[in-house]
Amino acid sequence: MALAAHAAPARIRVLIVDDSALMRKVLRDMFVDTGRFEAQTARNGADALLQIERYNPDVVTLDVNMPEMDGLTCLSHIMARFPRPVVMVSSITQKGAAATLEALGLGAVDFIGKPGGTVSLELDAVGGEIVAKVEAATRARPRIARAIAHATRARVEQAAPRPRPASNRAPAGLVLIGVSTGGPRTLEDILPPLPADFPWPVVVAQHMPAAFTGSFAARLDNMCALDVREVGAPTPLAAGLIYIARGGADLLIERALGRIVARPVAEDPAYRWHPSVDKLVASAMAAMEARCLVGVELTGMGDDGARAMAALLKAGGRTIAEDASTAVVFGMPGELVRLGGASKVLPCDQIAAQLAAWIK
Repeated sequence: MALAAHAAPARIRVLIVDDSALMRKVLRDMFVDTGRFEAQTARNGADALLQIERYNPDVVTLDVNMPEMDGLTCLSHIMARFPRPVVMVSSITQKGAAATLEALGLGAVDFIGKPGGTVSLELDAVGGEIVAKVEAATRARPRIARAIAHATRARVEQAAPRPRPASNRAPAGLVLIGVSTGGPRTLEDILPPLPADFPWPVVVAQHMPAAFTGSFAARLDNMCALDVREVGAPTPLAAGLIYIARGGADLLIERALGRIVARPVAEDPAYRWHPSVDKLVASAMAAMEARCLVGVELTGMGDDGARAMAALLKAGGRTIAEDASTAVVFGMPGELVRLGGASKVLPCDQIAAQLAAWIK
């Protein structure tokens, strides 16, 4: 009897949406040349919606700025009519950062930085990362934004007085959050529900370029009862504040003159992802007792933070891993669970309540 031939794995169908013919060609060739993708292209958002109905892609790369229908408008239609993973293609500028963060809030999974110079050369340099992001996005769970709820919450909390950063005393403890792909949308579920009198500072390491973290902090600040700041210089930590690690650097927690300080340092090449969650948590454990620390591992590719948070639990701290049911990508929290390093495994909409219950 002849043995049945093994069927070749199905190729990933990607729709590339961009008003630049050169960008469409370079991206299409990049994906097709891997042998793992087949690709179609669209020249603007309106064309993309027609192509999605005809082609039914597994994943969409979507330019932000296009004529006829821009990327944000197109994305809102995709999430409402054809929900599927979308990776934004954005310029690495302040304006581009704001639009990209809005897109991530609307449900996009991740983003690619659009080159400002020679497109083919710059994309060739980061081609492996682009392909990896888009391939990972096909395994992600797109999450539709709850923009109305966030807008309502922001209006209410902006009208209320903000807490004043407390005292010169070192905080009694610290919450450390590590997050990557899918993080901006997930953090919008976790940080705004924290009460204005939350007694510990919260430090967030979100894998994100330097051009984006300032805009990201400002966006969260409009949603949260707590003040949100990007850490761009050595900063004493205080209750009533959420600190976002600046992109393009790592962030260390140190003790200096009786204070707990967050200090940005150059990216450590020994770590793959930045700002490094592993390095953040390890430095906090060196500066404070483990029982005074809570680690939260959220959605993201890879395993950044998992080993350090597992060590934190073993040393007497507490940890939370986001549950697979809500994680856009279960890589980082899944690795923490695999290592036996999670005190709790929770969907993202239960994490804020657990933090408040632990830290009274």
